[in-house]
Amino acid sequence: MTVEELKAARLYRQHLTAPTDLHTAARDVLGVQAQFFGNALHALRIRVRDFDSAAVGRDLVKSWTIRGTLHLFDPDDLPLFLHEGRTRFLRPCDTMEEDKLLTAARKEYFAEVILEKVQNGEGERETLRLACRAAGMTPEEEVSAFNAWGGLLRALCENGSLLHCAGEKKTFVRCPPFRPMGRDEAEREQVRRYFAHFGPAAPRDAAYFFGWTQERVRRHMETLPIETVSCAGRDYYSVGETAAGEIPDCLFLAGFDQLLLGYQKTESVFLPPEHLRGIFNRAGIVMPAVLLRGRIVGKWKREKKRLFVTLFETVPAKDRAEIINEAARLWDDVPVQFES
Repeated sequence: MTVEELKAARLYRQHLTAPTDLHTAARDVLGVQAQFFGNALHALRIRVRDFDSAAVGRDLVKSWTIRGTLHLFDPDDLPLFLHEGRTRFLRPCDTMEEDKLLTAARKEYFAEVILEKVQNGEGERETLRLACRAAGMTPEEEVSAFNAWGGLLRALCENGSLLHCAGEKKTFVRCPPFRPMGRDEAEREQVRRYFAHFGPAAPRDAAYFFGWTQERVRRHMETLPIETVSCAGRDYYSVGETAAGEIPDCLFLAGFDQLLLGYQKTESVFLPPEHLRGIFNRAGIVMPAVLLRGRIVGKWKREKKRLFVTLFETVPAKDRAEIINEAARLWDDVPVQFES
């Protein structure tokens, strides 16, 4: 397999050259990272036929999943992502157990306050914070319960009581009933999907994506029908036949796109090493990338009615035209401004 064939296979399997329906796309790529909701919408838009943003709010859910980060995913996957024995990436404040600022008993008390409000349709985060204050929560307790990265709200999501609304606002709803999968079964299915839809890939890539050890990934690989291919002197692995489409002239990848998060960033076949910090900045942000014939050449940002494209290298006029054409396909009448 050549490097170009490897690129084509990954693009195809992640539905970037073979769009599918919303539920299939969300399941196959193991959800899409959703701290910034606009990024999540775009990640789905470029993978879904006849994309309808309103359907995302109706048909998907949001909670902390892969790497302990917020993802949009199919509600049928609640048992998979919120499986039994899931403890990694949780801090004391993200559990119902005592932490330095809030006792377990007080967490239970304020959990009841929160759940009652949500049940009554008052699930906005600030509304829940004010309700807890009115119920006697101290400023110190609030630091734990309403921690910016989780806290008591995350604990209630982790135990299957709450979910984020699949929207821009920080609003919570009651979680539908589900039966969690066992840990080994759930991890095996996640690894299967990874090699089926991110493959061909290396165990090192999968470990990076999940935040696991390579040993843990390989243990589950041993139970799967893995196929091996060689590319540029390295072995890569996949589940299922390695079908591939064509590499498109231009793609506007989402910020935190699975095509970027799914593999070791220092070994990406799409991202030249000299452009690494242009996409993965030191603050942990993964920028929306411009993929030109399988190579990331810049990043993009949409502000109001203008699209700003920052190029990392010299791009000929005919290739700039491809970028403009793809922008016009995605966003009608939005002018492109190139920067460097």
